[in-house]
Amino acid sequence: MNVTFYGVRGSTPCACDSTRRYGGNTSCVVLNFEGGEPVVFDLGTGLRFFGLDIGCGEPFKGAALVSHLHWDHVQGIPFFAPWLVENSRLDMWAPQQDGIELEDAVRAFICPPYFPIDIDQLPGELRFHEAGTEPFMVGRAEVIAAPVPHIGPTVGYRVTVDGISVAYVSDHQQPGPGSTEVDPAVLELCRDVDLLIHDAQFNDEEFASRPDWGHCTVDYAVEVAAQSGARRLALFHHDPSHSDDQIDELLAQAKKSAAVRGIREVIAAGEGTTVSLSAESTRAEAAASSDTESITLPLTEASTVSIAASSSDLNAR
Repeated sequence: MNVTFYGVRGSTPCACDSTRRYGGNTSCVVLNFEGGEPVVFDLGTGLRFFGLDIGCGEPFKGAALVSHLHWDHVQGIPFFAPWLVENSRLDMWAPQQDGIELEDAVRAFICPPYFPIDIDQLPGELRFHEAGTEPFMVGRAEVIAAPVPHIGPTVGYRVTVDGISVAYVSDHQQPGPGSTEVDPAVLELCRDVDLLIHDAQFNDEEFASRPDWGHCTVDYAVEVAAQSGARRLALFHHDPSHSDDQIDELLAQAKKSAAVRGIREVIAAGEGTTVSLSAESTRAEAAASSDTESITLPLTEASTVSIAASSSDLNAR
């Protein structure tokens, strides 16, 4: 399975020299695996660049797992170039809304006066599904959705293909400053996953001044990964005010904490980064963990994930 990051920012897109390395597009992560259609986590502005990557030749077929309908997670919908190809189709799952049908909620913001055209004027088809508590299949992928503390109806997702699992918890309200309490539903969703993609919007000082904005600290992301037994952690939903250098510092801090807590690897998600996960490495790591439960391996020894960046990303870094 390949996990590619096309948008990694939270709240609003940002484009400036200080954010060039990690990128400024909002949430969009794509899972590709053999014998299956692409599965997309969230449809932020990074979706436009995914569309540019795949082009407009053949009709697109895929699925989107949307965590919630805040603007930074859906703003890319009308800018996805494959919509312009007849017979393209995207099945969109999202949490049940309060007092309004999911489809009606999306149609309400992709129409005049907020946008020049409405969904029906796009040649492609967008099909709507409410993500409930029961597991469901998207082609070969098993998907589980679970409620996540945030502001408004919000879910996280766990996708499993051939024994490889990825959990996505993009926006997660930390209970309070310094809190280590994690909602049981979130812990179960993330239990022993190969890769956890998690909200890491604030440092401690920022969270103290915005404790009820629906997000968490980098330390809390490490706490969720450690309590759930996640093998790898990708820090995600970076605050738009954080420069690349600040994210580097937060990553270094997270790596130190993770090493003590037994998390095998931590990365800061950046646009153009692909994490490759194989069933063989997953089975080997599971066997190693069962044999050495009390041993915390150095990150360099425990890492079996292949992390590749695009040429532009490598040049920037």
